Amino acid sequence: MQVPILDLKRQYTICKKEIEEAIKSVFEKCNFILGEEVSILEKKFSAYCGCKYAVAVASGTDALELTLRALGVGFGDEVITSPFSYIATSVAISNLGAKPVFVDIDPRTYTIDITKIEKAITKKTKAILPVHIYGHPANMEKINDLAKKHNLKVVEDACQAHGAEFNGKKVGGLGHAGCFSFYPSKNLGAYGDGGIVTTNDESLSEKIRIFRNCGRKSKYEHIFISSNSRLDTIQAAILLVKLRHLEEATALRRKHAAMYNGLLNDIKKSVQLPFESKDVRHVYHLYAIQISDRHKVAQFLQDKGISTLMHYPIPIHLEPAYEDYNYKKGDFPVAEALSERVLSLPMFPELTDIEIKYVSEKLKEAIKLCA
Repeated sequence: MQVPILDLKRQYTICKKEIEEAIKSVFEKCNFILGEEVSILEKKFSAYCGCKYAVAVASGTDALELTLRALGVGFGDEVITSPFSYIATSVAISNLGAKPVFVDIDPRTYTIDITKIEKAITKKTKAILPVHIYGHPANMEKINDLAKKHNLKVVEDACQAHGAEFNGKKVGGLGHAGCFSFYPSKNLGAYGDGGIVTTNDESLSEKIRIFRNCGRKSKYEHIFISSNSRLDTIQAAILLVKLRHLEEATALRRKHAAMYNGLLNDIKKSVQLPFESKDVRHVYHLYAIQISDRHKVAQFLQDKGISTLMHYPIPIHLEPAYEDYNYKKGDFPVAEALSERVLSLPMFPELTDIEIKYVSEKLKEAIKLCA
């Protein structure tokens, strides 16, 4: 049996008619840049997140960078974030001439360790950028308390957490702004790059709106030097279709995770399963386990037709791109340990029970052989 880590074709097959009609509508109107579908998506996604405003941009990275810039983060400033994420999280900070200041992560949720944030705050700190990694929200209550105490901004990296909740409220509206990616593999993915910023701050949303369009306030009036980061109308049309199915897809991801948990319960001494805090709704962008002999297990599963991935094998502070920051191995031991043990199993809404049972069965065989 072949079980992919992700199968976008299955999703497309389900939504094919709706998507093709949406694309055809854009072609007929020929309004390919910032067309009405972009505005509709902004309204519908902000409402979905429980926010007043949303600004669609060209990528999740741009969402982070433009938001930080609009909040006044610039050269010489510091932004506290996690070293356990995709590098785009810190690149968005670095691109502004600011410094990402890393804080180690919680060993169960993999989100930023709230007990270690305050020690990292300096006079140069402008913001905290928590990452809702794998679809599990960070502890936004404690993070907001710290931010208020030290007069800092909070920007949620929710690129892997569309629809996730903390204390009954969806991510994206829990800080000053939330940033999402619409990369094809995300829980809500386009058929190309894309991103969006959500906020309850009208002035912030308007500033990001100007920044995304070459600093343009009106047709030939540009008040900032900025970049071009506009979401294509075709992508917005596709996302509007897929947004209608997001809650159903999330329910399926959670069902699959529960099934994995049940089937793998008897090997919990050898495999650490994903943890879900009682105050969150995890949306399982990834179903990531911790395991020894990860490479041997991955190879065994591959030989049995099962695809896996490692998210992420190099923590950001040890990436060659950040060698000038003089971080060293041992600085963030939890993140470093996880980077050597985490293995993502197949997880997508269209995954079947038969496939989950097969993956679980073969994982157990792998554990016995590699023990």
